[in-house]
Amino acid sequence: MLEASPCPSDTSAARDCRRKDLLNAFTVDVEDYFQVSAFEQTIRRVDWPQYESRVVRNTHRLLWLLDRHCVTATFFILGWQARRCAPLVRDIQACGHEIGSHGYWHRLIYGQSPEEFRRDVRQSRVVLEDILGQRVSAYRAPSFSITSRSLWALDILAEEGFRVDSSIFPIHHDRYGLPGAPRKLHRIATGAGSLWEFPPPVVRVAGVNMPVGGGGYFRLYPLAWTIHCLRRINCRNRQPFLFYIHPWELDPDQPRIATRSPLSRFRHYVHLSTTERKLGTILKKFRFAAMQNAIEEANDSD
Repeated sequence: MLEASPCPSDTSAARDCRRKDLLNAFTVDVEDYFQVSAFEQTIRRVDWPQYESRVVRNTHRLLWLLDRHCVTATFFILGWQARRCAPLVRDIQACGHEIGSHGYWHRLIYGQSPEEFRRDVRQSRVVLEDILGQRVSAYRAPSFSITSRSLWALDILAEEGFRVDSSIFPIHHDRYGLPGAPRKLHRIATGAGSLWEFPPPVVRVAGVNMPVGGGGYFRLYPLAWTIHCLRRINCRNRQPFLFYIHPWELDPDQPRIATRSPLSRFRHYVHLSTTERKLGTILKKFRFAAMQNAIEEANDSD
């Protein structure tokens, strides 16, 4: 376990050596291993306090890795975790990272009514803003669950004061996805104003959107393939991409959950032991910053 401050201050010289490529967004979903959607049918939310919490240690590990590579990121923090780990939220803020909401209860949006969703997202934002003393205007849905069944959530986000969203994955998937959605950073008009939508990265392969650059896809694919695809987005398409990861993905020693679903076990545990090494390489190969910084640079270059 790390005992020192999670963000050492002697790396300013290294910041001058960053390459002048496109600026991409690095994002983190701050949730614990037992809170993922894959285990939702196995672990009840009322039982969450019974599980060993590893989120502070794993998030500090990620903060050190980002600092070593001079990268700031956007951390989407689950409200339930923020209420119990306020010092961790302040650590993330003190390291210069952007903080957004990941909802409060990690419930799939299309499993909620609009009223339930509004209460959840409002509760999470209030918790975070009380800790931070500043406005929170970025949001990511649990498991990218803004789909064709829950597009109404975008209007609620805008009404609640959010200005940036990263919840629409333009792929086919059994739990999430909107394959016809734009694949690049874009604006979405709502009745309460517009939102920036920054989707996770995909590349077109044989006419199909193939997900790359985050989560289980990052752990599953060979690193060379991931780098090739992300460079293709930057170089051929001349577009920034958004990378995403979870702190528990750097923790191969986490407790194993006895779920009945072989697919859920595979998705959650595949190649956990290689995540940190692969992340180090990715952080060397591309320019990264918080989501708002990447949006501003992309907007200035248009």
